[in-house]
Amino acid sequence: MAQPIRIGIIGYGSVASGPYTREIKRMQQAGQAVEVVQVCDVRPERRQVALDRLGVSNFTSNYTDVLENEVVDLVLVTTSMREHGPVAEAALQAGKHVLVEKPMAVDLEMAQELVELSKTSKGLLVCAPHVVLSPTYQAIWQRIHTGELGKIRLARAFYGWAGPSWGQWFYKQGGGALFDLGVYNVVSLTGLLGPAKRVTALAGTTIAERVVDDEMMKVEAVDNAHVLIDFGEGVYASVTTGFTIQKYRCPAIELYGDKGTIQMMGDDWDPDGYELWLNDVGAWQLHAESDPNWPWTDGLRHLVDCIQTGSKPVIQPEHAYHALEIMLAAEAAGKDGQARTIQSTFTPPTFFAPGQEAEASHLIHDRTQL
Repeated sequence: MAQPIRIGIIGYGSVASGPYTREIKRMQQAGQAVEVVQVCDVRPERRQVALDRLGVSNFTSNYTDVLENEVVDLVLVTTSMREHGPVAEAALQAGKHVLVEKPMAVDLEMAQELVELSKTSKGLLVCAPHVVLSPTYQAIWQRIHTGELGKIRLARAFYGWAGPSWGQWFYKQGGGALFDLGVYNVVSLTGLLGPAKRVTALAGTTIAERVVDDEMMKVEAVDNAHVLIDFGEGVYASVTTGFTIQKYRCPAIELYGDKGTIQMMGDDWDPDGYELWLNDVGAWQLHAESDPNWPWTDGLRHLVDCIQTGSKPVIQPEHAYHALEIMLAAEAAGKDGQARTIQSTFTPPTFFAPGQEAEASHLIHDRTQL
């Protein structure tokens, strides 16, 4: 049996105490050797939550305690967004494996430092979101890259809701709908179509004040956005996102090719199967979700598996960096209306099934690595 991977959690709010705690218990029930050995949060009342939900009594309010703990193998960073980069950087410098929630950082300088550190650190770095791990995403990727849909010409993605009533940091500088929501769409589209070349957007703040944590506050971050992404060769995509959407009934992702259309149902972080139109068939083909219980926290399982098997994660820091550059470019374009050239690139993971041929491999742009 593999040695247990010992996890230290930094930030035990709603994301860690809910979905990631359930993921850890699911992994344990499946026989994966993991255990949480320390929890950190700036709010002391979460000590009892960690004890109740994980049975962990080793609690601290200073995250450096987790990094200095020689027992900790893997650090799960689920703090507010502005702290993601500095905490992940310190964890890598301490030689820990790191899973950092999205975005990996809120500025490109810190994100670049993380990418470089990931090349030399003893620990692996996996950055959320983990959408490329879902069976539905991978099935769609295969449909595209075996040439079944022909050349993809146009795409669109959609994800939003009314916004959280907790955590004022969601609405301050370094937060916002793109970093919290649109990031899923950006990662999905670039994973399917390859690196972006140019970005412009309508992006801004449309609700000036909100009641958050029972207090009226001024909104500083982008809460409403339409993002346009140019993939080169006349291939375009749009992302619609915001803390401005009450409900919606539309696919998460739609891609339009010369031979047909494919659309992911549900959300890309919570897929509900996909629908496929092929011109040669002349009818919609419905493909039910193959794994209705797939969790958006699956990156933790994947990282632990990579540590235990010595394999390379399919989720690479360069992809997270590229997504961050796109989102920052969109926010900047929202202020002055000017399109931005995207400088970074990455190599998207491939998901060919055994025996499949890369008939449409030209869809992935051949660009120099970051």
